[in-house]
Amino acid sequence: MAKMAASVLEHGESAFRKIFKFYKRRNPPPDFSDVIDFSKSITNDMVFSVELNPSQVTEADACRVGLKPVRDWRAFGLKGYPGFIFISNPFQPGTQQHWVRQCLKTYPQKPNVCNLDMHMAPSETQDIWSKSADSLLKKNRSKREPKTLLEKLRWVTLGYHYDWNTKTYSPDHYTQFPSDLHSLSQEVAAACGFHGFKAEAGILNYYFSDSSLGIHVDESELDHSRPLLSFSFGQTAVFLLGGTRREDPATPMFMHSGDIMVMSGPSRLLYHAVPCIVPAPADQPLPACLQQPQRSTHLHPNSVIQEVAQEDWELCSRYLQTARVNMTVRQVLGEGQAFPTQMATKGSEGGQKDGYQEEEEDEDVKAKRKRNDSGYDLGS
Repeated sequence: MAKMAASVLEHGESAFRKIFKFYKRRNPPPDFSDVIDFSKSITNDMVFSVELNPSQVTEADACRVGLKPVRDWRAFGLKGYPGFIFISNPFQPGTQQHWVRQCLKTYPQKPNVCNLDMHMAPSETQDIWSKSADSLLKKNRSKREPKTLLEKLRWVTLGYHYDWNTKTYSPDHYTQFPSDLHSLSQEVAAACGFHGFKAEAGILNYYFSDSSLGIHVDESELDHSRPLLSFSFGQTAVFLLGGTRREDPATPMFMHSGDIMVMSGPSRLLYHAVPCIVPAPADQPLPACLQQPQRSTHLHPNSVIQEVAQEDWELCSRYLQTARVNMTVRQVLGEGQAFPTQMATKGSEGGQKDGYQEEEEDEDVKAKRKRNDSGYDLGS
């Protein structure tokens, strides 16, 4: 990777963008040998173990949100990236299903906001799940068929709804943040040393095999002293973590289903991107951790985790065979902080209205987007 970055600079192209294009390419497919895989034995000298304090989150509180006891978490840091913590799937077996179902069935419901609202009447996007279920389950993957609303979903915003045009949050554009996701975020933040974290805004991104998220930095929140939490479910993706400048080189790592990333301190305002979704093996279209049965009898009495009905999981698993869902949770305001009367425009989320478009695209990609029926898919 160092050789690649050096070559990039010699040819006048930013190291980050070159690495992004390297992993985004399809023909020939990229070589993933330099990508850090936290789920396996680590041999990369950049990686070190992070000791979390189990006393900060009780075993009962962790269990209540579907997490293993903190003492059993595998957490890592990266040299040169202070404040960055990668937690390798700390979820109890069978509990990821709840969060997947929430992302696909519950969170897209009104009054929350999604990309489809920009092109459709509220009544048409009221129940994306039920309007998509039958068609998606009956789809023949070998044939090209019209996309369901669920397959056209690209983002959903929660709490303080992010405005993709002004790149700001507003006190006038707010709905109640989901209590279960708030609880999960609080426990993860506390385990990483951030007590009193308030989950005030969420952006859910929905990726398919041809989706990517361009190079960007998350800076629209008014308080950057609180961490940004990222939860990944479904197919594996490559995540690139760069520096404070857009042209700085980036470190690639895999994000598997159940993985959590915490960006805090100096890493809170680093540039990052998702260039590609890794194709699933033909013999295992769904990650093994998502095939684990739910154990409702083992849930904490006050658990926020709900049992997922078999018919619901059938649709979720069908969707995830070719897709990935990512939840990012942020605290917008610091303690005692309020929104200014006029919010200044800030750059964030790749500088695009839908959060998926990469800047300086090739002409063929632009042409594909024009033809796309949703207007928000990076591919066709």
